[in-house]
Amino acid sequence: MEFQLCLSLFTITLATILFVRTLLRRNRRVYNLPPGPKPWPIIGNLNLIGSLPHRSIQKFSKQYGPLMHLRFGSFSVVVGSSVEMAKFSLKTHDVLFIDRPKAAAGKYTTYNYSNIAWSPYGAYWLQALKMCLTELFSAKRLKSYEFIRDEEMRSLLRDLHAAATSMAGRAVTLKEHLTTLSLNVISRMREVVDKVGGSVITTPEQFRWMLDELFILNGVITIGDSIPWLGWLDLEGYIRRMKKLSNMFDRFLEFVVDEHENRRRQEDMVDVLLNVANDPSLEVKFNRDSVKAFTQVYN
Repeated sequence: MEFQLCLSLFTITLATILFVRTLLRRNRRVYNLPPGPKPWPIIGNLNLIGSLPHRSIQKFSKQYGPLMHLRFGSFSVVVGSSVEMAKFSLKTHDVLFIDRPKAAAGKYTTYNYSNIAWSPYGAYWLQALKMCLTELFSAKRLKSYEFIRDEEMRSLLRDLHAAATSMAGRAVTLKEHLTTLSLNVISRMREVVDKVGGSVITTPEQFRWMLDELFILNGVITIGDSIPWLGWLDLEGYIRRMKKLSNMFDRFLEFVVDEHENRRRQEDMVDVLLNVANDPSLEVKFNRDSVKAFTQVYN
């Protein structure tokens, strides 16, 4: 009796699911999609994308043309791979294509899509863009930090001269020196260790690793980005790395914001962000996470 009851409930549930799916398919809008390779169930065309996605897409464009349709897991993707298609989407109809999908990197490494690189198009993003153009990266603001670039460039030349002298005719690897130059210009962290209560917050070496990890993780695509219902598995381990990095950055940025709130001398980008956040005329309020997210972008 119990078995028959369970079988009846299972049959009714299955029939209901099939009926709902049939209705959804009937009501679903049919698009005249561009040509493209036939997708597999669940994964779509992800099996055809190699370690260098741009080369895989270039290969497909030779076969299917400058406008093609791919299936990345649960999502349809229309790819334009010509000058004309780039102009169409980035210039002629840029407003239609200005939004971006919500990926794990934006959620876990930028305070839930709080910076301008990952936040969705809307009032918050437009306000952030205005702030960047008029406050953070204006010509006047960049000019005010010219002395830093000058000092660090002179330091680079001294380091290169010393390295060339000590290497005794062997080649000097420029990559590490140029990376150090960029970090010093951005953060002025040369020979600086942030401390609170006698404990080290972030060393320059750790900060360098954090930035490298941030660049890597903001360029990956997790399985959850393409197949959301499998995201909890974190098969690649990217989510775990993102959460670890987020905790490290948050500890550092909390210290930075606290330090600037205590002194407030109106001399750098964090001070500017704090002043903007306290502006009562803002259409969309910037909170503490917004300040940390934009500080992270600036770093």
